Amino acid sequence: QVQLVESGGGLVQPGGSLRLSCRASGVIRSLPTMAWFRQPPGKQRELVANIAVGGLTRYAASVKGRFTISWGSAPNTVDLQMNSLKSEDTAVYYCSAMNNWGQGTQVTVSS
Repeated sequence: QVQLVESGGGLVQPGGSLRLSCRASGVIRSLPTMAWFRQPPGKQRELVANIAVGGLTRYAASVKGRFTISWGSAPNTVDLQMNSLKSEDTAVYYCSAMNNWGQGTQVTVSS
C-alpha cells in the first residue's frame, strides 16, 4: 500500500505562487509515474499534471505555462510549482500514484 502525503497548500493572492510537495512511502522501488489532481468547489476531480520516469510531463490546458511538475530531490517525491495563480485555481489538490491518493491540501487564491 502506497501512502501519499501532500504539503504546501495555503492562501495566496491572484498572481502569486505556491509550491506543493508530495511524498510517497510504503514503496520499495521508484514509482514510474506520479500525478497531481485537483477538485474545485462543487466540481469533479480533474488531472492537473503528471510526470513519468525520465521526466516526461503532461499538463491540463488550463495550467500549461503556469504550473511545473517535477520529481523532488528525494526518491518518490513530486513537486508542483504553481505561478500566476488565478481564482479558478482554488481547489483541493491531491497527489496520486498507483491508484492511491493523498488526503489533499487546500489551495485558495483570493484577494
